[in-house]
Amino acid sequence: MTITRRGFLSASAALAAMPVLRATAAPLPREADIVVIGAGAAGIAAARRVMAANRKVVVVEAASQIGGRCITDNTTFDVPFDRGARWMHNPDTNPMIRLGRSVGLDVLPAPSGQKMRIGRRNARAGETEEFLAALVRANRAIDEASRGKLDTSCASVLPKDLGDWAGAAEFMLGAGFAGKDLKELSAIDKARAQDRNAAIACRQGLGTLITRLGEQAPVALSTPASRVVWSNRDVSVETPSGKIAARAAIVTVSTNVLISGAIKFGPDIPKRTLDAASKLTLGSYDHIVLQLPGNPLGLSRDDILIEQSNSTRTALMFANIGGSSLCSIDIGGSFGRDLSEQGEKVMTAFAREWITKLFGSEAAAAVQKVSATRWNASPYVMGAMSAASPGGQFSRKILSEPIGNLFLAGEATHDTLWGTVDGAWESGERAADAALRKIGALKDEPTDVPTQSTKKRRTPRQQSN
Repeated sequence: MTITRRGFLSASAALAAMPVLRATAAPLPREADIVVIGAGAAGIAAARRVMAANRKVVVVEAASQIGGRCITDNTTFDVPFDRGARWMHNPDTNPMIRLGRSVGLDVLPAPSGQKMRIGRRNARAGETEEFLAALVRANRAIDEASRGKLDTSCASVLPKDLGDWAGAAEFMLGAGFAGKDLKELSAIDKARAQDRNAAIACRQGLGTLITRLGEQAPVALSTPASRVVWSNRDVSVETPSGKIAARAAIVTVSTNVLISGAIKFGPDIPKRTLDAASKLTLGSYDHIVLQLPGNPLGLSRDDILIEQSNSTRTALMFANIGGSSLCSIDIGGSFGRDLSEQGEKVMTAFAREWITKLFGSEAAAAVQKVSATRWNASPYVMGAMSAASPGGQFSRKILSEPIGNLFLAGEATHDTLWGTVDGAWESGERAADAALRKIGALKDEPTDVPTQSTKKRRTPRQQSN
């Protein structure tokens, strides 16, 4: 039996309205129509898509929880906070926003207050304008370079006179945006990135949202895939709990995990695919979360704080997250990677030093609990978000191509929404559609249903205006 795409989309909507069911412990199934490797946003999206087509799916996840790079910590502090991704975008087209609300979560636009800091004072209006002008000029230079024949680094095309805000501008465009310094970032990749200004938050945490959406899927946790034997007809996924025979597999692991060899493939994945993944390695981006009761910094709910800096040895603060006493100091790029490698103690010391520099020792003394993420050290992720190296942007299309009955998904495979949970979710749905077509379970018919990338995509020229 096959299902048309229009009927399939209706089934997907019906699935979203079903009561949430919690999975119970059960032996690992030995057979499935499609196996999904990884229970992050892409994996859960793919699993839901397969379930909507009335096909049997099994999701195997190496970690002990659903979420991938969307993990909500509900125990360290008295309020939840997201250790990984914290925002969704594109409210007009993003299905996750509707789905989150359908399972009873509070999904709302995040306030967008922004403050500039120069030493221990707020920037004046004219100084803020200087920063914004530096950002605009740098972005326009990158957009212009992206129209050239060669894909160069963002750093190589920056204007030479960005002024006193040069370091802050470079941080915001590079490490703060993609987890990599501008010298490591493709100008085309940066220019093609879809606009992400409309931030949407989930009060219970984005990790909580992914977990709730995954509760209906049959997910085997703490079950890493060790080997995948594939052909053009079927696949076999080997785990410590046994083998699963299937007609297709969707692999949603990060590019760093894919090229690490943690999962063996037989036959090997084509060199062309691995080369593409190696040009889309993960950047470094971490949160150092401080509990500051009483709002000693005098900032508003969800304020974003940027400091004037002459180098990229800086950070970005999200203050009073969701109206709580939590402030996240975000570090990224090569500087953030160095701090992360030295461990949480060194990361925390930097956060206190940064707070002291901008607000005085009294503010740093008010810090109570502290927690820091170290995504580069996570064995099942090995970094933050994908970012194309110069010359590597076109690797995203290669990475999304089917390999026999294998289909790759994840934010790295999305041409314009890379680095976002939105892109990961959409890529999972796309891969599931392709896998269902491959096994004859989905028949295409004309449809007017837009995707995020077709309805809201902006060209590099539009981005620079």
